[in-house]
Amino acid sequence: MERILDQTPTVKSFFVRPANPFTFVAGQHVDIRLTAPDGYQAQRSYSIGSAPNGETIELVIERLEVGEVSPFFHEVVQVGDPIEMRGPIGGHFNWLPEDGGPILLVGGGSGVVPLVSMLRERQLFNVDTPFVLVYSARTFADVIFRDELMRLADADRGFSLILTLTREPGAVPGVRTGRIDRATIVEALSRLGGPPRLAFICGATAFVEVASMFLVEAGVPASRIRTERYGGIPAEKLDATVAVAPEQ
Repeated sequence: MERILDQTPTVKSFFVRPANPFTFVAGQHVDIRLTAPDGYQAQRSYSIGSAPNGETIELVIERLEVGEVSPFFHEVVQVGDPIEMRGPIGGHFNWLPEDGGPILLVGGGSGVVPLVSMLRERQLFNVDTPFVLVYSARTFADVIFRDELMRLADADRGFSLILTLTREPGAVPGVRTGRIDRATIVEALSRLGGPPRLAFICGATAFVEVASMFLVEAGVPASRIRTERYGGIPAEKLDATVAVAPEQ
């Protein structure tokens, strides 16, 4: 472990220097395994947030009260500690500059992490592929990579950010309030100028399912939609990051 950085009150970035050369593609993840003195092991997967260059990789870990691995990272791990890591993993939820665009990114909570890796790769290779990121968080303080994303939205004409907060209505001028809904997706497609070459959606299971439905309803072919999900939270228990359509 080379460096630890606070992102939000519940999220930290952990910068790890792999012992061997580590080549990955934006959107991939790694498996982290912890082994207790009695031999008990716990393993979790974490997306890579950094661009695929440099000697360290950035893992962004949200502290979950009922988790086994995330509390260890937030409360125990220190700079200099060794970490058991396997990867990179994932060959579907990826973007390379040669894939072209335009590209639509939709993230809920920590699901923004692999999407930011794609944005950083776009910057690294200095390509002008149009990108729109729709990102839902609970509060402004919970927005991961907040300053970086807002600076990029101001400085890069090829990138557009649609940020919405679900638990802080009207608190931040210029930032939306409420859940991602059909109208949000329609606006994102309008900013792209038409259907995306690829759309990447990452978040909790129910978030991904509903956001995918909105994209298909808006005319985006299912073959262009790639998803990455975590957890098995039912839609009725999901924090209001996306507007669940009523049954017809």
